[in-house]
Formats: sequence, structure tokens, C-alpha cells
Amino acid sequence: MKFGIVRFPGSCDDVDALLAAQRVGEAVMLWHADSDLQGVDAVIVPGGFSYGDYLRAGAIARFAPMMEEVAEFARDGGLVLGICNGFQVLCEAGLLPGALLPNISLRFVCRQVRLDVMSEYSPFTRACPLGEPLSIPVKHTTGRYYAPEHGLADTQVLLRYAPGENPNGSDRDIAGVCNESGNVFGLMPHPEHAVDPLTGSSDGLAIFESIRAHVADRVVA
Repeated sequence: MKFGIVRFPGSCDDVDALLAAQRVGEAVMLWHADSDLQGVDAVIVPGGFSYGDYLRAGAIARFAPMMEEVAEFARDGGLVLGICNGFQVLCEAGLLPGALLPNISLRFVCRQVRLDVMSEYSPFTRACPLGEPLSIPVKHTTGRYYAPEHGLADTQVLLRYAPGENPNGSDRDIAGVCNESGNVFGLMPHPEHAVDPLTGSSDGLAIFESIRAHVADRVVA
């Protein structure tokens, strides 16, 4: 199992994503200006402020040469995970439906939240215990998810903020969604910051374990 973490100018959670992925497999950095995925089995687009978010969160990063490779990888069925800014990048690139808008409070939020897992069949949540909330931190200013109801099937919503936990006014308490094919997933919470009990929770590790298990099954098949 080999993860690739895309590093943009302005990425600040790329190393944490790398270290989290290394807990379940191999992991390498993928520079934004390159066009070589290095034979990875899954791609992570990490959190941060890609290209400084000078135009709009994720809007410039979508044009990076590496993102062209990621889009092709996704079209071929490869697993792609976007975390926070990575979620914004994937929406801007059209790899995920909807958009991320400023928090309803217009303030930066940073706190632990509880998440309800909506599917036990996704490649990204299969190792998550259904019916048991995940405790994972959020930290963002532009995390309010919106998508027209007709443009997003219920089966595409993999994570919701638990009742009373919505930190940004996200539509229908949505915290994470996948594409129609189920192989691209974006979420605003940071699972890479919740992989060790010393940080207060190891619940985020289940996301990475889910990817590893899915790839392992695919190789065996």
C-alpha cells in the first residue's frame, strides 16, 4: 500500500498526512509542479492554504500539473482523499460536487467535533464503526458545505456532524462527501490529526485503515 500526498506552496498539513498514512503503509510526497504519481495506490490532497488561497480556497491549486494527473487517476478508479483545503481543491476541480463557503460565523473555528458515519461500505469508511461517532478536529474559515439537493444523492454523504456539532453551518450537517463512483472523498475534519491517543483521539486512523483495506482487497481480487 503506497499513499501519495500532494504538496502545494502553502500546504501546512502535508507532513501530518504523510505520517498518518505511514502508520498503515508507505507514503511519499508528490510535488504540485510534477506530473508523476510514482505508482501510488491512493492520493491524499492535504489541508493548508494552497497557493495562499489568494483567489479563492482551492481555486488556483486545481490547475497544478499534479492535479491533472490526480484527475486522470480518479477517472481510472483510483482512490483520492481530500482533507480540508484538499476538499476545497477537489470541489474546485470538479472531482466532487458542491462548494465550500465561508463559515456562517465568518470566523475561524478550531475544535474537536463528533462525526456520524453514514456508510460502512465506502472505501473510506469501511473500517469505521457504524453507530459510533468519530472524534476528529476541525480548523477552517471556509468549511460550510453546500450542494443543491438534486445534485447530491444521500448515498454520497459519508460523514455528517453529529447533532449539535456542526461548526460552520454546513448544509444538512454534511462533513464529508464522495463522488458518484465512490472513489473520491472529501471532508473538512482532519483525520490526520487524530491518529494517536496522545492527541486526544485515534479515530481518524480508521479513514486511513479503510483505504488500506480496500486497496488490499482489490489487489487480492
